[in-house]
Amino acid sequence: MDMRTSIALLPALVIGIVVAAGPAFAQGWSGSTPVFDSDARRTAEQAEAERAARRASYGPVVYPKHMDGGERPDIKPAEPPIVYFDQDEDVGSILIDTQGRKLYYVLPGKRAYQYPISVGRDGFTWSGTERISRIAAWPSWTPPAEMHKRQPGLPVTVTGGLKNPQGARALYLGNTIYRIHGTNNDRTVGRANSSGCFRLTNEHVVHLASIAKVGAKVRVLQAYAGGVSESAPLSSLFSFLASEPTKPAARPKAAKPVVKKATPAVAKAAPPPAKASPPPTEAKAAPSAEASNAAQ
Repeated sequence: MDMRTSIALLPALVIGIVVAAGPAFAQGWSGSTPVFDSDARRTAEQAEAERAARRASYGPVVYPKHMDGGERPDIKPAEPPIVYFDQDEDVGSILIDTQGRKLYYVLPGKRAYQYPISVGRDGFTWSGTERISRIAAWPSWTPPAEMHKRQPGLPVTVTGGLKNPQGARALYLGNTIYRIHGTNNDRTVGRANSSGCFRLTNEHVVHLASIAKVGAKVRVLQAYAGGVSESAPLSSLFSFLASEPTKPAARPKAAKPVVKKATPAVAKAAPPPAKASPPPTEAKAAPSAEASNAAQ
């Protein structure tokens, strides 16, 4: 291949490279290296496995039997982003996408709050439908017997507080040992490292606990089958037109016929008599010169 042919093929090669590297642009870059979600997740899982191996090498940590959970500050709720479904879900219910590591609180109009969560590690995931049976602020934690077998040295109970792994709020799921709760370590959120519970940051779980109701349905799924979008579909922009029923046009009221009442004949009254003009006043005569002289 000569130089001219190479130069002629250069634009096509550039286009091919850009097209092939399209997903890298969508996922982001770290310096000059493309970053993919799958690579980032794999790196996080490897790091978690290394930490677990290090913890295992240290031997069991022995805690006091009855631990004080520490302070209970007033944590302000943080509202998560709103996403849009492509199908209807029960308003007020909770959907948990285990594979996507997302929790959805369903809002009206095919919308939902989307919270990042941590889920059960391998061997500790589950699926099913439960109801919220209780919502507690700064809950205490009593590790179950099976957890004591896996991790000897755990406390018998921990009071509520910042040191408690249950965090600021807990939403109990039916009669199970599982909960949706906060955490004392935000770095665990977004990973698969729990024993079957679902962790949120304290700011997010406080927000969720403020809107969720006892008795609400919670569906735990391996993967949510519906479509989820971060932007509102175009059809939703006009949904308000369909949501309001068209009011029928008001019929004009028929005009009532005007009935003229007969006016009784009234005899014309004679005009009042003209007032007689007063008689002309006679001018008094001036006294004569003779009378004046006589009065003197």
